[in-house]
Amino acid sequence: MQITKVLLGLAASTLLFTGCSNQKNPATSAVTQAEAAVEEIRVDAAQYAPDELKRTDATLAKMKADLAQEDYKDVIESVPQFNKDVATLRETLVGKQTQAIAATREWEALNAEVPPTVEAIQVRVDALASSPKLPKEVDKHEFEAAKASLETMKSTWAEATAAHSAGNATEAADKGRSVQEKVAEVKDQLGMEPTT
Repeated sequence: MQITKVLLGLAASTLLFTGCSNQKNPATSAVTQAEAAVEEIRVDAAQYAPDELKRTDATLAKMKADLAQEDYKDVIESVPQFNKDVATLRETLVGKQTQAIAATREWEALNAEVPPTVEAIQVRVDALASSPKLPKEVDKHEFEAAKASLETMKSTWAEATAAHSAGNATEAADKGRSVQEKVAEVKDQLGMEPTT
């Protein structure tokens, strides 16, 4: 009876060991493929989808730790979550890259339009400031408001240019758009012809 228990225990251990070694290759392969999938998009993901990359890296780290501890079953069970994380990462990455391309195009258009307009406003402000009397279409309070707005526009445009230089096209386009929107108001305050 004692021998039977030992043999049953040995048989169970052998089955468990065989089952584990049957899962070792798929688990190792899963981790290798997971690492390759992340490394393929890591650079772009770090720039455009850092939060999603962190989640994906956390799942991958767990898979690697389980593999190192020979918990092959846990590695295999982590694959669906990893696949979900990578899918979310890729989706976010594509969305943000598309947004960045659109923002870059918008920035290029704004960069061609806004600086000459702001310069024309500066010329008008300088001319009115050196004039002994404001024209009838320009109110003194509106002129002062326009001067303050011009300084804000120049400051915001400098921030937009810095954002673009730093590679943040979305922020650059947002700030550039805010300057563009302010232009019409300031031109009206200064009695300038509206841009058509």
